[in-house]
Amino acid sequence: MPKIDGAIVVDVNRCKGCNLCVVACPTHTLSLTTKEVNHKGYHYCEDTGGGCIGCASCAIVCPDACITVYKKRTE
Repeated sequence: MPKIDGAIVVDVNRCKGCNLCVVACPTHTLSLTTKEVNHKGYHYCEDTGGGCIGCASCAIVCPDACITVYKKRTE
């Protein structure tokens, strides 16, 4: 049976760093950047490297619709 992994894409320029997605993520896959900011001066969310299950909780709570979640099949 194939395994389903998730992948997220964050629109960095629209993210205002509200941290709602980080709190909503059940696998603690997201975090806010600490050293970089977007063109508006906000720390933005980023994938900290794997662990995403594709539940889309982050995208649902994002008030600015900055996050797109994809599900990918792995063997």
